[in-house]
Amino acid sequence: MTTVENPTPSATEVTSAAASGASATDRFHADKSPYDAVKDTPAERVDLLAGEVLSALHDTIRRHRVTYDEYNALKAWLIAVGQDGEWPLFLDVWLEHAVEDVATDHRAGNKGSIEGPYYVPGSPDLGAKGTIPMRDGEQGTPLVWRGRITDTDGGPLQGRVELWHADNDGFYSQFAPGIPEWNLRGSFSTGADGTFEITTIRPAPYQIPTDGSCGKLIAAAGWHAWRPAHLHVKVSAPGHELLTAQLYFPGDEHNDDDIASAVKPELILEPQIEPDGTQSVAYDFALDPERI
Repeated sequence: MTTVENPTPSATEVTSAAASGASATDRFHADKSPYDAVKDTPAERVDLLAGEVLSALHDTIRRHRVTYDEYNALKAWLIAVGQDGEWPLFLDVWLEHAVEDVATDHRAGNKGSIEGPYYVPGSPDLGAKGTIPMRDGEQGTPLVWRGRITDTDGGPLQGRVELWHADNDGFYSQFAPGIPEWNLRGSFSTGADGTFEITTIRPAPYQIPTDGSCGKLIAAAGWHAWRPAHLHVKVSAPGHELLTAQLYFPGDEHNDDDIASAVKPELILEPQIEPDGTQSVAYDFALDPERI
């Protein structure tokens, strides 16, 4: 077992929206070059998308007779979102699920889901069978996950599963204080048979940060801030499309009203209870071939 020693964050160490948002913003800038992928986008495409978004806003203003006070409140809120560093959180929670649906609607293999703001590349490689890095005495129910990577015809693929998730208090390493760098983050590289076995803990549901601008929107609209418990994965194999997904657990009260609208029936696991109290799940991945 790979362990790292560090105390679980106390209630006084709970990460703030500003701190979490700043980390997510910094990580986004460090890991992505978003403009490179669209640098050759024709002006006509930009005009179409920007024009329709603005037109939809104009229509909302006119239909609901938005006042100047409401307009100025929106302006102040948008400025605050930027100052809090919460644009990654806002976009990933309320918009990414629609982008993901469009991007993957052609796939015959497994369903995917949103990445969210807390992915970090470069997690330790632990082979085809291993235990994710965790603290001594990591809180949470032990979970053993056995699975296989295949193509859409069922043939085995030698590939890789990147796994990351929140701890039993709902916090992610590298985005909350007092947690070791790679806690509950790991990569698992399969052999030619595509099989893997991962030992981790079952994560807890959590609320997205609510003390910043996104929290103000949630409170003003009378929404809740909860995400159901989930495992994040990125699954890859040469010559096949990368699959990004979140896997959920049955019985979570927020599976049906996830603040991020990211739960799909195909992504809900079926845990079994072992004699020692450990939970086990079987979940495989079928990857689509790369599109030419």
